[in-house]
Amino acid sequence: MKYICSVCGYIYDEAREKVPFSELPDSWKCPVCKAAKSVFVPEKKKEETKAAVSPVPAVEAVSEDGDLVKLSVGALSALCSNLARGCEKQYRPQEEALFRELADYLAAAAPAVPEADLEGLAGLIQADLDAGYPAVKAAADAAGDRGTKRICVWGEKVTNMLNSLLRQYQEEGEAFLSGAEIWVCSVCGFVYVGGKPPELCPVCKVPAWKFERTEGRADG
Repeated sequence: MKYICSVCGYIYDEAREKVPFSELPDSWKCPVCKAAKSVFVPEKKKEETKAAVSPVPAVEAVSEDGDLVKLSVGALSALCSNLARGCEKQYRPQEEALFRELADYLAAAAPAVPEADLEGLAGLIQADLDAGYPAVKAAADAAGDRGTKRICVWGEKVTNMLNSLLRQYQEEGEAFLSGAEIWVCSVCGFVYVGGKPPELCPVCKVPAWKFERTEGRADG
């Protein structure tokens, strides 16, 4: 039996490793991206994969009354940040700089979320994985939008990793981050916890120099 990491695609082959996947400790992590054991899924045969695919209704980009949906300041900041990364990929440094400036300005203006907690964040991430990405992929399929489909592939892998890291932090607390560095891929947003970034991003395959080390935020 083979099990596949839903973040980076690493395959754990029980026949080769000589240890059943079920017997690995819960603390075991993917040797490539360090995702938790819980993100691994059994490899499916092609027939099973085809049978599992079911149509998902497309998501409307407007409200019920036909008006454009208003975005929060934080959502606009995230949108501008993503546009900046897109400009970087297209080698448009001037546009990238402008979008980053907008993203930083909006991030600074975003109000604090009064009831933010880890459980709430975990719920939002899980909702993206359970409903958000399937709906967007269905809409992209219907429109024949290959670019959006590719973005969804990367985004879902990164979100799976965020989910894994959050669960590990909930279980281990501050000990999970003790003495570790946190690195973020500047292209796809993949987050890696370790002494140094991987040689290649497990998601988008850019080299290590594309990773940025995050700084801890001071309390108060």
